[in-house]
Parts: sequence; C-alpha cells; structure tokens
Amino acid sequence: MKITRVELTPLSLKLRSPYTVAYQTFDRSDHLFLRLEAGGKSGWGCMAPDVFVTGEDVGKIYPEVREALPALLLGGDPFRRAQHLDRIKKAFPLYPGLRAAADMALWDLLGNYAGLPVWKIIGGYRSRIETSITIGICPLEETLEQAREFVSQGFGILKIKGGMSPEEDGERVIRVHEEFGGKIRLRFDANQGYDIKGTMAFLDIIREVPLELLEQPTGKEDTEALGHITNRTEVNIMADESLLSLMDAFKLARKGLVDMMNIKLLKVGGITDAIQVDSVARSAKIKVMVGCMDESALGISAGLHFALSRKNILYADLDGHFDLVDDPAAGAVLFKKGFLYPSEKPGLGFEGTGL
Repeated sequence: MKITRVELTPLSLKLRSPYTVAYQTFDRSDHLFLRLEAGGKSGWGCMAPDVFVTGEDVGKIYPEVREALPALLLGGDPFRRAQHLDRIKKAFPLYPGLRAAADMALWDLLGNYAGLPVWKIIGGYRSRIETSITIGICPLEETLEQAREFVSQGFGILKIKGGMSPEEDGERVIRVHEEFGGKIRLRFDANQGYDIKGTMAFLDIIREVPLELLEQPTGKEDTEALGHITNRTEVNIMADESLLSLMDAFKLARKGLVDMMNIKLLKVGGITDAIQVDSVARSAKIKVMVGCMDESALGISAGLHFALSRKNILYADLDGHFDLVDDPAAGAVLFKKGFLYPSEKPGLGFEGTGL
C-alpha cells in the first residue's frame, strides 16, 4: 500500500473573543490542514503554531512546503511512520508543527484502517480527562465575569493568564478564589512575563490560595530560574515554552528544574515524540499536562488521544478550539461537565467534511 494523495489547505480561523497573554493579543488562528490518502482511506492532521513559541508562521511555511512535503510522502508506505517523520525532520528541522501535522495524519490513517480510535491504539489508559479553560489578561471585573460564565458552562478548572504585574495578577487570582472557593481548581500562567523577583512577589501575594500550578513564570531560555523558583515554593512549577524537544525534557528532568511539564504536540513534533517526552517525565516522577495552542478540534483531538493513552498524564489544558469560529473539525471532541471525551469514530474522529 502507498500514499497516493497529499493535500495541504491553509485556513485562518477567527476567535469569537480576542484575548491577551504576556507577549501578545490573539484574535485569530492560522492553520495548515494536511490530508493523506492511501488505499481509499484518509488521514488528517493540522498545525496552528504560535510564532512566539516555535517560530513557525503558516503564511511563510505554506509556500515552502506545499510541493516539498508531498514529494517526501507520495509513494511511501503509510504505516512506516518513523521513516516519514525522520525525513520531514531532516528536510524541515525548524518546523515541529509541520511534523506534528504529518504525525497526526499518519496515526489517523492507521486508526481508520484498524477501525479503532488512536487513544486505544497507543495505550488506552482512560476514556476521558478534565480540561481547564483559559481567562486571558483583562481587568478584574472582566476576569470575574468570564469566570462566572465558564463555571456556569460546567468547567471546574480555570487557568488565569498574567505575567505583566504581580500585584494585579495576584488580586485577580485571589478574587476568583474568594468567589468560587473549593468549587473550582485554579491554575496560573505567566507566559514568561516575570523574573525571579516578580514570581516570588506573586507567590507571596497569593500564598493563601491553593493554586494547582504556576506555568512558565520566567523566560524560556533561563531554565535555571525555573529551578530556583521550584526549589523555593510548594506550588507546582511547570515548564511550557522551555520544553520544545525530547532533549529539553531530558535537561529539565536531569537537573530537577520543574515539578511539571506541559507537553504540546505542536511544540515537540506530534504524538510519537510526545510519548517519548512523557516517558522522560515519568522516569523523573514529573507530572505531565497536555496543552495546546489555539487549535482546531482536530489538533485538540490529537492532544486528547495522547492524554488518554498514558497513566502519567494527570492534567489537560485542551481548550483552544472552544472559541474558534467556523472550525471545520468541530465535533471531533466532545465536552460534558468539564470533561473532554473522544468521538466514537475511528482515528482522530474527523472525516474532513468541513474542508
């Protein structure tokens, strides 16, 4: 059997509500969808990278890869995934999101042939996982309004973005905690906005709040700062932007720099590499969360299937699809009372009818 068709489709999706993080305001998400065909079956993948995190820009990547990627894949055996991914990595070493899209498509194709969902093929540990929902940087009253709305929708975990002002961020976290108390769990993501001093000031302000985790408080290059903070607080410190590869995972684990790792498929290159990163984390007794960018439900589905496959993955932040307008993969994942479930379809649950 051979891959007989490779299609790339760029698509820009608007966000219903723009939001701000420490380094940027987002109002849309640029995607590149990939479809592989072999023996009458299709496999789908997509990338929706954050330029600030991985350096990838769909508008610049698409002209470069629209002919080169099909040339690498056409005629190949669809089930020799490792070989295909190695070729793509050598041809495009700076594009982990592109490799992730190809990896998703190859897993999806295998699932469609097997008649099984990907999460069962790669491990099948659990059938659902609770996800957080994100509140961007905004004034206090708007933060509380969004928190109320999300809780009314069934979310039990809120992740608040910050990183610009420890004092303002601390007040927002405290007020949300005061309003909802033990009804919800709280996470905070500084997106590299603090230095060590700012981080410790923030932690001192919210010391009475049972914060579940603090995500990437300092710059991604300064992993020693992460280690310094990890060793000075009981709050779980998590690496996000500092974790872009298997080597990054090894360095973070070897030096004991963090309590948690946020594995995003578009950062590490797909499900296949994410499984390896999780193995490093598990060996070092580091907790794992599966995160996302502002991704179509297809990308979220791939992250969900990975999260469901492994015992070590205890947390999920798979909310990037909720605010997308006209997502062609809507329905690839299901949401109920704070939990995400895979669809009952084989593969990753997307049939491509929306594209």
